[in-house]
Order: sequence, then C-alpha cells, then structure tokens
Amino acid sequence: MSGAWQPKRFWEKSEVVPAEGGYTVALDGRPVRTPAKAALVMPTRALAEAVAREWDAQDDLIKPQTMPLTRSANSAIDKVAKQHDEVAALLAAYGETDLLCYRAEQPVDLVARQAAAWDPLLDWAADRLEARLRPTSGIVPMPQDPDALAQLAAQTRAFDPFALAGFHDLVALSGSLILGFATVHRVESPETIWQISRIDESWQQAQWGEDEEAAAHTALKKQAFLDAARFFSLLERDD
Repeated sequence: MSGAWQPKRFWEKSEVVPAEGGYTVALDGRPVRTPAKAALVMPTRALAEAVAREWDAQDDLIKPQTMPLTRSANSAIDKVAKQHDEVAALLAAYGETDLLCYRAEQPVDLVARQAAAWDPLLDWAADRLEARLRPTSGIVPMPQDPDALAQLAAQTRAFDPFALAGFHDLVALSGSLILGFATVHRVESPETIWQISRIDESWQQAQWGEDEEAAAHTALKKQAFLDAARFFSLLERDD
C-alpha cells in the first residue's frame, strides 16, 4: 500500500511581503495561511524570511517535518494566542519541580556533575530572574518559595504568543523552566544548555552504553530544542 497522502508543491516563488501586524510569506503572490485558515503574519522580517526559506526548500512533496519554524508560527497563531494564559500556567508549573532542583543521591561523580552544571544556573536565576529555587536530593517533591514561583510565572506570562510558543518547546523538551529562561537570555549556547539538561542521561549512557532507538529519539528532541531556540532568536531581530 502507498503511504499517507502528502500535499504537492504547487508554487514557483515564495517571497516575504509586509502585512498588517508584521510580515507574511506569499506563494506566487498568495499569502500563506495557517492550518486553521488564519493569516500567517509574523512579527519580524527575520522570522518571515526564515519561514520563506523553509517553503523554498520543499521539493515535489511538502514535508511539514522539515519546516519547524513554520510549525511554530502556526502554533503561535492557531493555539497559543487563543490559550495564552493556560499555556503560560502550564510552563510556569515546571518551576515547582524543575529538573535543576532534583539531584541524585549517589554516585558521587553524578552528584558532582549535577552540582557543577546546575548550581550556577540556579544562582543566575536568583540574581537575574529574582527567583531562588532550592535543590533537593531524591525524587520526593519539595515545595518552592511561593514568591520565587510567582516571579517566574509573571515573566512567563509576559511573553507574547510567538515568544511563548518557542519558550514552550524549550521548557518542555529540557524539563526545566530555568533552562528555558537561560536559553532565551543567552546565558549559554542552546547546544550547551541542551547538554546541561541531559547530564543524567549522559551519565547513564557512559555507564551502560547507548541504545540505538533511544539515541535516535534523543537526536530528534535535541534538534527540536535547537529549532525552538532559533525560532525565539528570530523574534528578537528586526532585519
């Protein structure tokens, strides 16, 4: 049997054009619309140009999996803009059980690796975000300071729908609200922050070897994280 139906390329030229509220991509002069049929209007030319390049790169068949920026822009318009408060609350809740706060009790080497990588980021959050989260050992949940959580929640709600769409993937894929903020504030490169989020998995891999299927899944998640970081960075450019 043949595979699932895929739409075919139907246009010759894609270009960025001004639109009310920002920029859109036109295919042979016709503006692109989201899956929900809304206008695909993006806040910066940089993002619109990157989205246009994704459309240009399509061959005979359109492959959505090769268009991460387009997908994130669609999500910002069709989903996040309509559920902004709910999405912000979902992400802010990661602060209650943030990855960086739950440490191994042993072995000593893993405990040291976590502390070396994660403590500076908790210190950064206390200083830059005015939110001190406290680490603990083991998996039993530990209540965090309500004022710290409120600070993080307020800063999460402050993102507009496009920024929140990118931020969503950074937080959900890393498992850490603090790492999401560290990425958008460019504390470290997205590549480095991804590695910081994988300390436990990297240690296990070093001890027991790498499972091929798990490695493939991790590679997809890593690329999605890097794509989200790029999406967010394009929102900060006005060229």
